[in-house]
Amino acid sequence: MKNICFWLLLCCSFSAFAQSNYHTVANLPYYSEGTKQDAYQSSQCVLDVYYPVGKKDVATVVWFHGGGITGGKKELPKALQEKGYIVVGVGYRLSPKVQSPVYIEDAAAAVAWVYKNISRFGGSSKKIVVSGHSAGGYLGMMITLDKKYLQAHDVDADSIAALVPFSGQAITHFTIRKENGIAEKQPTIDAMAPLYHVRPNAPPITLITGDRNKELLGRYEENAYLWRMLQLVGHKQVQLFELQGFDHGTMVEPAYPLLLQVLKSLQ
Repeated sequence: MKNICFWLLLCCSFSAFAQSNYHTVANLPYYSEGTKQDAYQSSQCVLDVYYPVGKKDVATVVWFHGGGITGGKKELPKALQEKGYIVVGVGYRLSPKVQSPVYIEDAAAAVAWVYKNISRFGGSSKKIVVSGHSAGGYLGMMITLDKKYLQAHDVDADSIAALVPFSGQAITHFTIRKENGIAEKQPTIDAMAPLYHVRPNAPPITLITGDRNKELLGRYEENAYLWRMLQLVGHKQVQLFELQGFDHGTMVEPAYPLLLQVLKSLQ
């Protein structure tokens, strides 16, 4: 477990790959054409790919937006652009129009699409990092730790290069609890909780949260418990960073350098 002060993050430097030309392809559907879809699925289940032109074997970050699984939209974070990496911003269906596990299945379908298509943009299927903030972090944690979601697309979750959730919920997400009539502050660890699926052979994991005294509810403590349980079951590559002085929303910007460090380690 590591406590990180903001001034230390400001001291971090990155030797970005020299790039002069980037391109974005927007609104690519990630479910196959043969999949029966309604209008909502067709509009939500799309992704954007931002990539450096003319490069090969590039690391990719798949980014899931936050919003409590009830709001938000796909995004390509500015802090991840022009760094030499591919960024994939994913849209997914939201509650209450759909309920669990539909949005988790969407997240898995998007990552599977990346595995099968990222080489078209100069990416490597061996260098895929799954990340996102809040609800997006939760979705990434679920599809990485519970292998069944990616197995449905013939993708082994253990082949993910790294999981880097920003303030993701480690217990059952509060929106899923609400869907099932469970109070927001009633802690629940069931099959819809990343904590339920701790295992020693999961990909390398970097957990990042804001200050434990400023975070949303018990978000730091949830991640600390996940960190500890992963260690106890024998996982050898899990880190926990607490960004002191930052709350649930403001922790995002100072967390990006930690994600960029992970991406850099793959190049």
